[in-house]
Amino acid sequence: MSQCILAVDDDREIVNAIAILLEKEGYRVLKAYDGLQALDLLATQPVHLIIMDVMMPKLDGLSAILRIRERKNLPIIVLSAKSEETDKVLGLSMGADDYVTKPYNSQELAARVRSHLRRYTCLGDIHTASVQEIENGRLCWHGEELVLYADGEPVKLTATETKIMDLFMRNIGRIFPAEEIYRRVWQEEAYAPENTVMVHIRRIREKIELNPKEPEYLKVVWGIGYKMEKM
Repeated sequence: MSQCILAVDDDREIVNAIAILLEKEGYRVLKAYDGLQALDLLATQPVHLIIMDVMMPKLDGLSAILRIRERKNLPIIVLSAKSEETDKVLGLSMGADDYVTKPYNSQELAARVRSHLRRYTCLGDIHTASVQEIENGRLCWHGEELVLYADGEPVKLTATETKIMDLFMRNIGRIFPAEEIYRRVWQEEAYAPENTVMVHIRRIREKIELNPKEPEYLKVVWGIGYKMEKM
């Protein structure tokens, strides 16, 4: 069965253009024109990736993402006319995995969809993970389940956050520059990926650290990158 993409935008021409683009790539495309329609489709249809506009009636894209993240960790690409860096950071902070500005390049969007689905499929396949548990202080990484536990409780991570924690927990003590984290997790080269990586690190800290403002685990090594501190 082909993978299913949910395209959400109040501009029907944009939704139709995305559908034509991705159907040529072999994907099945569902269409929604506001956040509430998107939530209804998610509740009844198997969806593997979402492309979500921000400014929409009834329920805006960022509010919809927050509600989706309460239940699902599938990849979400925000598609927005807002191109300011603060808007990108906000979108990523709310739970998006990627941010594409309008007008978008069709081939770039298709490439990003392929990249995120490749990572998501890998994360969803239990056979791609080593059967092992890695303990580090309050944290325990279950390699077979691809689940992180903090103080014995499972931590709700998105697909991208899961990939980041897999990298760090398998390489405790090693320093990773932001460029390398991006290349390994997003599986593509990026220009100035620092903000994207920083936002995801901050979200993870909020979920695993007792005091996210003074992290014990995910540490910045100034001028170099990030590392998982050995406890």
